[in-house]
Amino acid sequence: MSFPLLTATAALPALGAVATAAVPAAQRTAAKWLALLVSLATLALAVTVLVRFDPDGERYQLTENHAWIKDFGVRYELGVDGIAVALIALTALLIPFIILAGWHDADPLETGSRRWRPTQGFFALILAVEAMVVISFEATDVFLFYIFFEAMLIPMYFLIGGFGDRAHAQGEETAATQRSYAAVKFLLYNLAGGLIMLAAVIGLYVVAGNFSLTEIADARANGTLHMATSTERWLFLGFFFAFAVKAPLWPLHTWLPNAMQEATAPVAVLITAVVDKVGTFAMLRFCLQLFPEASKWATPVVLVLALISIIYGALLAVGQRDIKRLVAYASISHFGFIIMGVFAMTSQGQSGATLYMVNHGISTAALMLVAGFLISRRGSRLIADYGGVQKVAPVLAGTFLIGGLATLSLPGLAPFVSEFLVLVGTFTRYPVIGVIATFGIVLAALYTLVLYQRTMTGPVKPEVSAMPDLRVREVLVVAPLIVLLIFLGVYPKPVTNIIDPAVKQTLSDVHKKDPRPEVEAAK
Repeated sequence: MSFPLLTATAALPALGAVATAAVPAAQRTAAKWLALLVSLATLALAVTVLVRFDPDGERYQLTENHAWIKDFGVRYELGVDGIAVALIALTALLIPFIILAGWHDADPLETGSRRWRPTQGFFALILAVEAMVVISFEATDVFLFYIFFEAMLIPMYFLIGGFGDRAHAQGEETAATQRSYAAVKFLLYNLAGGLIMLAAVIGLYVVAGNFSLTEIADARANGTLHMATSTERWLFLGFFFAFAVKAPLWPLHTWLPNAMQEATAPVAVLITAVVDKVGTFAMLRFCLQLFPEASKWATPVVLVLALISIIYGALLAVGQRDIKRLVAYASISHFGFIIMGVFAMTSQGQSGATLYMVNHGISTAALMLVAGFLISRRGSRLIADYGGVQKVAPVLAGTFLIGGLATLSLPGLAPFVSEFLVLVGTFTRYPVIGVIATFGIVLAALYTLVLYQRTMTGPVKPEVSAMPDLRVREVLVVAPLIVLLIFLGVYPKPVTNIIDPAVKQTLSDVHKKDPRPEVEAAK
């Protein structure tokens, strides 16, 4: 039997989480190094998956299929296509940077009667989230996917509620209350979506008789499995609702600003750059493959909601006074672009959406982690508390600027390519939606440049006059992300070569072809 590479890629961080949590309380540094080494080993396995995957081969590769709960047709079934491989690589790449950036975020701190949770727990929870996200990308059994789609909420709840941002101007007691509120709101929103999805998963089993994505999709394609139109639409809505909450899509987005504001910067990156990608990925893998006709039926409404997310998120980002809430609303706008690309039903749109998932993860990580370093120095998240930082910490200001320019999709940086593909792919089929969505780019330039101007330029405020520049550990976190943003902005082909064949197969599932350009024949 061949080595179960996909299982190992998910199991290693899970085992690492247990081992990290078991490190004695006095050995906090050892726990940090153990978590970092486990994340690097997981990255090595993810690279192995990437190398062994053949973009021109079978749709699902490195497959594993074992009986699990025979009486209910539940199987331990794994497999990856190009979209999943790209997102597994993104996840495994970001986790070491998240761990390094949060190196001191969970160190014990006495503040009145409250004591922070053990350092070991913080890093163990990060590894646990990584394991659950990776297996969610790998699962081709719907029930297996559902279990980890929901299970990842538990460690995320404790990361938000138990290890929140220490930069709070209203006192520790108020901060603890707001952290608890944000964590509970995150959990309730996502649990509600998950419960609705569970009903849809059960309904799918009643109709199909099993949970295998590949078997159900094949049966639908060859005509041996028929769903009534109303049944397919209800099942689609059950799945889509859960994924739209996770994504997050307007109007189901309100948990994200609270969660990102109250979480530490590395955990905020974990939320929006890693966990939320499961929602948009699942729209491609499950909604379009399992319910192709319902997906086309819902497309007009989904596109309108995505468009609202783009404009609404950008407008609210413009008016924010809190740095982390600004990045949160910017992410809502970006997820609107991703969902718009998925449901544009064109190869350019879906390739752009998948590439956007990767590029958004890198750009948001760069911007938010540098913002976290900035906030930890000043002890405030408020934009008004900064000014003139570029004169005292030029490297910090420079990396912050590059992260911000990537967020506004400046040509030459990675997000530009993906955003351009999404807009082109949308415009060819839905020109009005595509034109209106371009206003999101203008607003992105506004909120990004205003943020930089207010925090980094102008007179040096007394509170930041002694601010140190980036330290070696912080440079090691940010520099590789900046390099990736530039490299993929100039040469995205390594990623597009992997995802394009999978996108074409997904597009064929919904029986859609790219519209032909209307060009007058040459006379």
